[in-house]
Amino acid sequence: MKKRHLSFWEIWNMSFGFMGIQFGFALQNANVSRIFQTLGASMDDIPILWIAAPITGLIVQPIIGHFSDKTWNRFGRRRPYFTIGAILASLALILMPSSPSLWIAAGMLWILDASINISMEPFRAFVGDNLPTEQRTMGFAMQSFFIGIGAVIASVLPWILANWFNISNTADPGVVPHTVKFAFYIGAIVLLGCVLYTVFTTKEYSPEELAAFEEDKKQTTGLAYTEKPPVTSGEFIKKGSIWGSIGLITSLLVAYYKLDAQLYIVTGLLLAFGIILLISGLMKKMSSKQNGMTEIMNDLLHMPKTMGQLAVVQFFSWLAFYTLWIYTTPAVTQHIYGTSDTNSLLYNEGANWVGVLFAVYNGVSAITAFLLPLIAKQIGRRATHSIALAIGGISFISFFFMKNPTMLLIPMIGIGFTWGSILSMPYAILTGSLPANKMGTYMGIFNFFIVIPQILAASILGFVTRVFFDGQVIYAMILAGVSLIIGAISVRFVQDKDDIYKLKKH
Repeated sequence: MKKRHLSFWEIWNMSFGFMGIQFGFALQNANVSRIFQTLGASMDDIPILWIAAPITGLIVQPIIGHFSDKTWNRFGRRRPYFTIGAILASLALILMPSSPSLWIAAGMLWILDASINISMEPFRAFVGDNLPTEQRTMGFAMQSFFIGIGAVIASVLPWILANWFNISNTADPGVVPHTVKFAFYIGAIVLLGCVLYTVFTTKEYSPEELAAFEEDKKQTTGLAYTEKPPVTSGEFIKKGSIWGSIGLITSLLVAYYKLDAQLYIVTGLLLAFGIILLISGLMKKMSSKQNGMTEIMNDLLHMPKTMGQLAVVQFFSWLAFYTLWIYTTPAVTQHIYGTSDTNSLLYNEGANWVGVLFAVYNGVSAITAFLLPLIAKQIGRRATHSIALAIGGISFISFFFMKNPTMLLIPMIGIGFTWGSILSMPYAILTGSLPANKMGTYMGIFNFFIVIPQILAASILGFVTRVFFDGQVIYAMILAGVSLIIGAISVRFVQDKDDIYKLKKH
């Protein structure tokens, strides 16, 4: 029994909701630093305020993935989570730009990002569930296309409202401009509408059908996921003791040497991971019955080899793009426009231009989404992704040499090509190594390797920029470029047995 080949428009419908999710995500990425600065945040406070985004993803995605794997009712498997997340995210978009204080805005970012993650995680598993191997690259490329389209419109929206509709782009100190507020209100409507379109125009396979597809794959290709023996209570306790000790020792070192307090986020997460493993071990010891926590931790420790290799690539890729999101506005306004005064017209012109730049890279990612499968057909998914990351690395570094805002459009084209590949190729490679009954869980766990570098960046970038770069955030963009080049090299070590184009050549 094989999965049915879906038509172009069926893949279009199942991916359309991602445009709405990315619309909200892009508004967040392009404007939250601006909102924080407007409400009084200093330059080196911005990374730590952004910590909400990766931490919520770290917590929410594996939980949602685990529950969606075990969900099946008349509304489907993944679609109920699309809907709930979209409703909550839309409400958060309406409320966030009216936050009366910095810490309320930071709290709203937690709620907004958690809600987006509730919708986003099942969408990744949705492609793995519904498409046969030979269409998965196209499926994730289609998601990349809609991500690009949604992000283009959302990123440039404040600029459009200011320049086409003459809506005020400045406001009193401590007040978010109307251009940003109205953009968020529009985003709420678009997000909910797009997700509901996908919910009402798509169907899902039942768990029994997915199991039959998995058996057919094993019989016809010889590729199968081998279930490893469950992690024992003793193994959980041993690994938990090691990670907990590392977290405790590094926390004490930070305290003893009076290092930057933001480093406690990293050491605290190490300690928390150790504690979670210890709790899992004790729960396993008291009862042989599996529960959500022990299952997720078991799957994490037994992740497929391909997933572990891709984790390295993801780490360096997302470290770079997190830097892009939190530092492009201050880097461009400071390095090129020559101002950090958030109330000045010059600063707001620069901030709006960053929205245009974000629209360009997202637009390019949308255009190249359909080019990537063609390239991968000729040279394979690994080589395609490696080249894309290298182009991105060079583009990031070139920011330093730009003095004219218009010239920044050139590196943004390269960054857009890279972004399109990051949003599709790793997932196309990954899904072939995952079991159908744990697709959501592993997609959620895979998100760890997206958010961990973001947490690391949020913890140390402010310190590094202040201490080593004397507050010149443009140097953080250079570091991001180097990170992408390292990621490009690491792709060469990833195993991609399920690459249908490679299999056809052999």
